[in-house]
Amino acid sequence: MFTSQKTRWKDGRRYVTAVISAISVLGGSLSAQESPTTPKAAQVRIIKGPKIELAKEHLTIINWPTNNPGGSPVHYGIVHYGTDPNSLSETAKSPIRLNPDHSSTVFRVRLDDLKPRTTYYYTVDSMEATGKSDGVKSSVNHFTTPS
Repeated sequence: MFTSQKTRWKDGRRYVTAVISAISVLGGSLSAQESPTTPKAAQVRIIKGPKIELAKEHLTIINWPTNNPGGSPVHYGIVHYGTDPNSLSETAKSPIRLNPDHSSTVFRVRLDDLKPRTTYYYTVDSMEATGKSDGVKSSVNHFTTPS
């Protein structure tokens, strides 16, 4: 079941203005909507970046394009990060559905609960929904959150 809620504020109170619900037919399965499998790439490579798409006090979004990795229709962009370049102990990941008609894919991952005015170090990689790595990993990069 998917539920979306739109809210608005009035005089300090929240009012729900619309609730949209969609229930999957086919007994709750989304398998009928799954993308066709894209042929597996011989080698996945990062085309450019990674780069900081957005940097705020407490969150940052990192993106990077790769050639289309293929394999399972759902992949995850993964960022390993931390304040010590030798200990990237935090992990953030975000799902993406591959388009078999595109030769490349742009991964985007949001890092939350960051500290302001702090330098973070990170690497990026990706994996199939099965947990199998795409076999690509960036070098260690860094960014500093604004105040």
